[in-house]
Amino acid sequence: MKNLFVKGMTYGWNSKRGDYRSEEAIESMKKLKETGSEWIALSFYTFQETIYSTEIVFDYGYTVTDRDIEHAVLQAKQLGLKVCLKPVVNSRDGIWRARIGFPEEASSYWDKWFYSYINFILHYAELAEELECEMFCIGCEMVNAEPHIEYWSQLIRAVRNIYKGPLIYNANHGKEENIDWFDQVDIIGTSAYYPVTEKMGDSEEVMVSNWLKVREKMQRLHERFQKPILFAEIGCRSASGCSQMPWDFEHTDLPFDEEEQAAFYSSVMRVFWDEPWFVGFFWWDWSTKLYKFNEAKENTGFDIYGKSAEVVLKNWYSKK
Repeated sequence: MKNLFVKGMTYGWNSKRGDYRSEEAIESMKKLKETGSEWIALSFYTFQETIYSTEIVFDYGYTVTDRDIEHAVLQAKQLGLKVCLKPVVNSRDGIWRARIGFPEEASSYWDKWFYSYINFILHYAELAEELECEMFCIGCEMVNAEPHIEYWSQLIRAVRNIYKGPLIYNANHGKEENIDWFDQVDIIGTSAYYPVTEKMGDSEEVMVSNWLKVREKMQRLHERFQKPILFAEIGCRSASGCSQMPWDFEHTDLPFDEEEQAAFYSSVMRVFWDEPWFVGFFWWDWSTKLYKFNEAKENTGFDIYGKSAEVVLKNWYSKK
């Protein structure tokens, strides 16, 4: 863990079976490397049917396969990129995974769900060890499941018997302080989709002032658990108003605004870069199939390829 600093990007989210092995994906990862990124979070998901289901199914009709993952990891390593393997469970009913859960009195349902979840995670922990991934993520934004300390302790012990690298858990912004078992992982991760403006047109300096408040909160979290903090997800779309709701992917009617996205990138790196307890970023996200470079000024998604935020990232990631 000594001297760890992650100059990273999430790669390949929303990919389905076979996508990692496409020619577009190979070219896309090469372009990702050109940003100065040194890490990728290889993030993918499978489904459970509803937020009340107790079984997580390996849906290989859709989900990327182990062979896909192996191909992507080997490609990354050939490019000199380190890999955080990040398996995620989603609910097929479209409800956010944070809502997966059961009433507290329904302990038998929690038993069944965690039995399935632990097996799901252990499958990929084995793969992470075999492929020599440099980091492994044991969960992402599982808000309703997080209070069950005994299950997470069981999971972490089981994973450590298989995978020998550092473990991270990806909390959701605003929920980090509710997790009492962060002492058992190596890195505290969070999806840092903090709103940093109040109105359209707010400046980068307004963003900086709001990130300073987040920094205070993150420092308290570090001091409580004595663990480094990493933004396991962070980003916003290149659309007007997105710094008020960085998590947003639904308001596709918002007009293109690459400068707001660039200011979001710049402001958070100005505030966090030199903090000794802060160990980096996995920006959200970089697609396996990129738009054409000349289409960048029409794209209002999270991708930064060909946009002002890419220039900002390159400048920061070029720092020693």
